[in-house]
Amino acid sequence: MRELASKIKRLKTLSVEEAVKKIAIKLYEIPYYKFRKERIKLKPININSDPFFGFTPDYQFFFNSNDKKKLINKIKSIDAYDQIIGDANKICSHEFNLLGSGDVLLGIKLPWNKDFKSGYIWENEFYKDIKIVDLNNNADVKVPWELSRFQHLFTLGKAYWVTGNEKYAIEFVDEIDDWIEKNPVEMSVNWTCTMDVGIRAVNWIAASSFFKESKSINENFWLKFNKSLYLHGRFIKKNLENKSVHTGNHYLSNIVGLVWLGIYFNSFTISDVNRRNNPKKWLEYGLKEMEKEMFVQNNPDGTNYEASTSYHRLVTELFLLTTIICKKNDIYFTKNYMGRLEKMCEFIMNITKPNGLSPIIGDADDGRLLILSNYSTWIRNDFRHLLGIAGELFDRDDFRYYGKEYSEDAFWIHQYFKSDVEKPKPLSSIDYKDGGYFILRNDRVYCCIRCGELSFRGEGVHSHNDQLSFELNVDGEDFIVDPGTYIYTADYKMRNLFRSTAMHNTVQIEGQEQNVFEDKNLFYMKEQTFARSLKFNNSFFEGEHVGYKEKIGVTHNRKIFLKEDRIIFRDVLDGINNNTNLAIFSLLNLSPNVTKDIRNKTIYLQSKQSVISFHCTNYELDHGFVSNAYGKFSENQKFIIPFNENIQIEIMF
Repeated sequence: MRELASKIKRLKTLSVEEAVKKIAIKLYEIPYYKFRKERIKLKPININSDPFFGFTPDYQFFFNSNDKKKLINKIKSIDAYDQIIGDANKICSHEFNLLGSGDVLLGIKLPWNKDFKSGYIWENEFYKDIKIVDLNNNADVKVPWELSRFQHLFTLGKAYWVTGNEKYAIEFVDEIDDWIEKNPVEMSVNWTCTMDVGIRAVNWIAASSFFKESKSINENFWLKFNKSLYLHGRFIKKNLENKSVHTGNHYLSNIVGLVWLGIYFNSFTISDVNRRNNPKKWLEYGLKEMEKEMFVQNNPDGTNYEASTSYHRLVTELFLLTTIICKKNDIYFTKNYMGRLEKMCEFIMNITKPNGLSPIIGDADDGRLLILSNYSTWIRNDFRHLLGIAGELFDRDDFRYYGKEYSEDAFWIHQYFKSDVEKPKPLSSIDYKDGGYFILRNDRVYCCIRCGELSFRGEGVHSHNDQLSFELNVDGEDFIVDPGTYIYTADYKMRNLFRSTAMHNTVQIEGQEQNVFEDKNLFYMKEQTFARSLKFNNSFFEGEHVGYKEKIGVTHNRKIFLKEDRIIFRDVLDGINNNTNLAIFSLLNLSPNVTKDIRNKTIYLQSKQSVISFHCTNYELDHGFVSNAYGKFSENQKFIIPFNENIQIEIMF
């Protein structure tokens, strides 16, 4: 009943046109899927094999077999060989570390339909009947989805090329054979999310480029492989995730899958019966939608409207790699599209901290399209792997410089990486008003402030209560950090804790949330803050939000002054009327690596090499949590500083 009430409440927030559309879709879907379910029970989905006999893909991947010797030499020159072999051997042993699980041996056969972290299994049944989320248990459907994305296959392919050992080709075949058998079309949990179907298709296509000349793989396998890929495309086209008011990374993954499948099957001869499922139509649709979605999902300043730095990384990767595979096959997007994509990459460069990491603002679930390097050890809050690739695409030395540690990624995509580039001028303060990010910088300090619209134009799907919160990095070391996300549906209480106001470096009044959310409505937070910047320059930020206006009659204003040897945070509460009975706190989350020393009412915070300090006579210390990757957290400490009408914290370095 509570879930129904929540849906009705959401429906009331829609326009008449939007509500009618949603109702019409449901009225169509109910009888359609009931009929389809009964049909599949009688006859499982399959397709005539005849058109696939002898089919050989005729397209240009990122590389081809002629590049093999050159690529192997480059890999050896950057000392990536041992990492590749070590990762590939782990994969062959079925040892995986997914979504915070730590290294786990998964057995002789991979548990495609199991959350191996909790032990929960989703039995095979019609995909529309599968309950993927139950907040009463700790099962996380993202675990089987993540394994079934097959993002480890690219590493198997790399190991096959650099060693010539057929065991990697055999593992490739065994896994896909087993997956197809255990996951009949539309009859398992791995068909319940079209996004994952699209990402899986891309990874199968990418990996197949390594193995197409393997003597261990016979024609029967390629027949089965291509049939399944085709059925992936047909499924995606029928189950597009564009039924909501706003499209996002899910729908983008759908159309990216269609583009890749359309390119892969570009020479495929379709029968008259299946003309409506012609891959050329998938490609045509996908290209048209990618051009459109570039401007729907990404703001003019290059930020993504899901208001999450991690999802910005994912969306940039989806657009970037797909744009390059299109270019390799003489398919081009408009100048405006390419300009917006370049701005997306600029945002990644500018938001990167001096230590190479990015703040995890808003939601994060470790989402990737293709994992091209360091499969078992890639750092979830390091987005620079995209900059080396973007540097070659846009011929920009600044991208190349900041992405230089990820030359392997650029080699696989471009077969080239220009490493001898001059150090660009230092990154400077910059504002991203459209996305709601403001970055103050000088030679020693990086401070990123969140102040802007909630995700999906105020729906708050991937947003946290982090308005006027900030991260502070001094001399390349993190001191004050955003807590991250940790988990989604496997623990709704922790999900809510990590998106709460009390977890962020901002001001909380009377325990109120900046934006109210329901405990079990985990991906909705209607805009109440309407945060806006009032002034910004190289050394100053001022912003405010009205999240407490209707609740308590208060507007929160924060000013930040960046000086040569200090940074000053000044909070003013307009409308407080000297009401000293209100519980008002300014919150500071410390990086887990930071230790504290308190002497004569001065608080000294020490990281590995650097020390910062501030004077404070009244504070509390509490334990908290910080998560740099999905499914993992570390304990930290946070300062809770009470005040009345206004407060100033002056941090020296």
